[in-house]
Amino acid sequence: MAEKTVKKILVIEDNAKTRNLFLRCLKSEGFYPIGAEDGIVGLERLQENTPDLIICDIKMPKLDGYGVVTKLRQDPVTAVIPFIFVTGRATRTDIRKGMELGADDYLTKPCTFKELLATIAVQLEKQANLRQWYGAESQQVPEQSSTDPTSLIASNSIFPACPQMSEVFRFIESFYNQPITLCDVAQAVGYSPAYLTNLMRQQTGKSVHRWIVERRMTQAHSLLLETEQAVNQIAEAVGYQDACHFSRYFRQLYGTSPQAWRSARRRIA
Repeated sequence: MAEKTVKKILVIEDNAKTRNLFLRCLKSEGFYPIGAEDGIVGLERLQENTPDLIICDIKMPKLDGYGVVTKLRQDPVTAVIPFIFVTGRATRTDIRKGMELGADDYLTKPCTFKELLATIAVQLEKQANLRQWYGAESQQVPEQSSTDPTSLIASNSIFPACPQMSEVFRFIESFYNQPITLCDVAQAVGYSPAYLTNLMRQQTGKSVHRWIVERRMTQAHSLLLETEQAVNQIAEAVGYQDACHFSRYFRQLYGTSPQAWRSARRRIA
């Protein structure tokens, strides 16, 4: 049996007490923790020892967390490393900015180590799935790769016939029911998040995030009409870990809640 690879986790945190607590706890869970007291040192540590995942504060001297994630996402080698913000800055603006810059997840202080471990596990599993998917794609036989790429998406798909975006849509179709982000999609197709964002808008008039949401909502419609599953079960089934998050997107798109939509459609039927 092959020996399990120890995952390296870089913790960039200027508060020594918090940083050392994270390092000790991560070590006790079998990880290889690497500490850095600010963003500049964090980037140096990364060059010395490439981590499998990064945990980073936002407000730090010399180079803050936003600066760190921006630099990482500009380099193809480091752009694929899962990045989690753990910070006391918890406004909606802070969270949105972090995610737009390329963070994969966001935890607010104070958080429990159990919550941090769960978030790490999700990101590492997602990274493994991405690598598996990308490996399978690269090993396709020539006959498959030479076919019309749009034919690889079901004829009843919500996605448009756009050859340049077919690989993106194929990835979304495969993983819409998981917590994928723009960065995951960009990594899978070999583009930077910024380039993919601009290209998708040029080709389809919508963002990658919008297509993910619309694909999820299409599946949610079917589950709401054809099953008796609760809204929180449906939310999880279509890729949302938070049912409130799912309901908010649903209401934005359709002007009503998932349960109200279900009741109205069933009355019509």
